[in-house]
Amino acid sequence: MMAKKQGLNPYLPSWEYIPDGEPYVFEGRVYVYGSHDRFNGHAFCLNDYACWSASEDNLGDWRYEGVIYQTTDDPLNPDGSMCLYAPDVTVGPDGRYYLYYVLDKVPVVSVAVCDKPGGKYEFYGYVKYADGTRLGEREDDEPQFDPGVLTEGENTYLYTGFCASGDKSRHGAMATVLGPDMLTIIEEPVFVAPSQPYSKGSGFEGYEFFEAPSIRKRGDTYYLIYSSISMHELCYATSQYPTKDFTYQGVIVSNCDLHIDTYKPAEQPMYYGGNNHGSIVEINGEGYIFYHRHTNGTAFCRQGCIERIEFREDGTIPQVEITSCGSNGGPLEGRGEYPAYLACHLFCKDKEMYTGGFGRTGAWMDSRFPKITQDGRDGDEEIGYIANMTDSATAGFKYFACERVTKVKIKVRGYCQGAFEVKTSWDGTTTRTYSGRLYECMEGIRY
Repeated sequence: MMAKKQGLNPYLPSWEYIPDGEPYVFEGRVYVYGSHDRFNGHAFCLNDYACWSASEDNLGDWRYEGVIYQTTDDPLNPDGSMCLYAPDVTVGPDGRYYLYYVLDKVPVVSVAVCDKPGGKYEFYGYVKYADGTRLGEREDDEPQFDPGVLTEGENTYLYTGFCASGDKSRHGAMATVLGPDMLTIIEEPVFVAPSQPYSKGSGFEGYEFFEAPSIRKRGDTYYLIYSSISMHELCYATSQYPTKDFTYQGVIVSNCDLHIDTYKPAEQPMYYGGNNHGSIVEINGEGYIFYHRHTNGTAFCRQGCIERIEFREDGTIPQVEITSCGSNGGPLEGRGEYPAYLACHLFCKDKEMYTGGFGRTGAWMDSRFPKITQDGRDGDEEIGYIANMTDSATAGFKYFACERVTKVKIKVRGYCQGAFEVKTSWDGTTTRTYSGRLYECMEGIRY
């Protein structure tokens, strides 16, 4: 019998850059839909949509389903000059799979359809009012962005929006109800989570809606997951209704590990934070949050990650720490060789690394600081590593079961010289230190 593969972060190969993950269980498999960054790309979402899936019983073994939709498949984009931004998928009343997305230079929502969850989707149409006007193009419409969808019976609830801090022209996350054709609006947009200028007295203060609305239903409760104006955190609000009365509840995950005290000060960032986008899913009775991290010293090389979450009895979700073990359900086995790109913490002594609002103009983007990267070009199946391991650079891995482990080796490459330390916390308080030579790049760890 083949042993079950361990769950890791990132959960896809290190050469695959699929952020904005929307996970679903379809036909006994977990499918993830997201945008598709290009390694060394100059902008977000330059590649076609690609899909990966895994068995419900083994989230450590992901299968490439292939390209499911190309940038040129939309009639508005025949030359492929516009990018495919973050999508979402829902099953329509007819049992087919509907893909909702927005191109990067138009304010409308496009829809594609397929008979299989991981098959080749074909363009279907644009979300529109009853008179045929496309949503986003009516005089009083706000631009559409980051669609999230949920179908119940004959109705599909569409959530959209992008609201930068201080922008009074954007009011918040919008909910629009579509009819059974999956395109025609039967209830016009209403605002369900406020933007920063309109949040006073709402309960969302400090955690206002920025982008990335995603919707899930658990029992009788609707969960609206979104990226706040801080960008690095995925927050959530709940309601008993799909289009009103959402109450802010908290942060689920921060891709720089802020707000959570796990052997570190709660407000100490442990990884450079940038935009975040993802959602929750229940698989075999366990809850998970899918999110993404930034690599390559840029905002445009994002990788998907997973953490297990807990649903309390009252339905709330406590914030989870970011880890290297992802969906594993516990520590990784402290034996064998692991690639360095599994580092969930990456930082150095220079506070400048975190300046610029966690991703807006952060100094981490100028490649002076430690970063996870790869060799080769986009699509080359190169194993990632950590570059720029300079003075005080720290790579943290959480967690490994290291009982009875007496030796740890680090595989490095480069030309720098110096010293390194390997610190292992055996019981949460004890630290053991190993010393040796330091090279510029870190490829892996062997136990």
